[in-house]
Amino acid sequence: MNMSSYLLGLIQVFGGIILSPILVGVIQQLKAVMQGRRGPGIFQPYRELKRLWGKGLVNVAGTTIIYKLAPVISSSVLVIAICIVPISSRSPNFGFGHDALVLVGLLALGRFSIAASSWDTQNGFGLMGASRDIAISVFAESCLVISLAVVMLSARSSDLRTMISVTAGPERWISPVLPLVLISFTVVAITEIGRQPVDNPDTHLELTMIHEGPLLEYAGRDLALLQWNMAARHWIFLVLICQIFLPHGSSTLVQLIALPIVILALCVVAAAIETVVVKMRVLEVPRLLSVGTVTAMMALLALKATL
Repeated sequence: MNMSSYLLGLIQVFGGIILSPILVGVIQQLKAVMQGRRGPGIFQPYRELKRLWGKGLVNVAGTTIIYKLAPVISSSVLVIAICIVPISSRSPNFGFGHDALVLVGLLALGRFSIAASSWDTQNGFGLMGASRDIAISVFAESCLVISLAVVMLSARSSDLRTMISVTAGPERWISPVLPLVLISFTVVAITEIGRQPVDNPDTHLELTMIHEGPLLEYAGRDLALLQWNMAARHWIFLVLICQIFLPHGSSTLVQLIALPIVILALCVVAAAIETVVVKMRVLEVPRLLSVGTVTAMMALLALKATL
């Protein structure tokens, strides 16, 4: 790898692992400002992670090694996912490749490990949250695969770097294919990062939890890892939207300059949505994801018509 590849790799890993919690903090602070509150500040997630990292672990009676390994497994697969998701069409290869379908599998493995830990602890609220998460993921993952498949067919490759190159430039956005896929992938992203209207990340009511439910039996470093997991998912999906599903330049320098600006704009949009839209009922979420799937299918038909 040359010097530019090393720099791109450093930005990618540093951004995904170190800077991802600030995305959650920015959304929380923007929500507070929009709602007329002072807010905790954009660095509150770091303070929370530091506080949890200094606390002791909890050993739940009757649990097996599944409970202990779940935070490590879910964190490990997300670190690999960060290495897979490129920030530019010239991002380096860390030995994991950049295959979009591998990324889908890693995200599913992380979700499965947390769901398995809920069954291991046999906590009622944790099981309820895990069952809701798995039920919703059936719709979300199908929508995610179809959305990525549209771009993969357009690029004739499942490599994310190739997908970034193919979708670069304004000429691709004359066709309705990418705008339709953008709508579909946005629905998936909201679901995967646990934002409203699918889930409320700020709730403390067990009956309304989805992503937070399976975490109730964790504390200390384990809980810190699991909270970092959600922040890392923010990074992964926002980068994918910026570099594939939104108009972007073909130059590496332009892509790097635009990345933080567009991510900040997406955080503003997320905060605005959560300010004006309330959380949906759980049974309504599959309908929302069905809309995303139908939109992705329409994009697939539009792509077929252009080929």
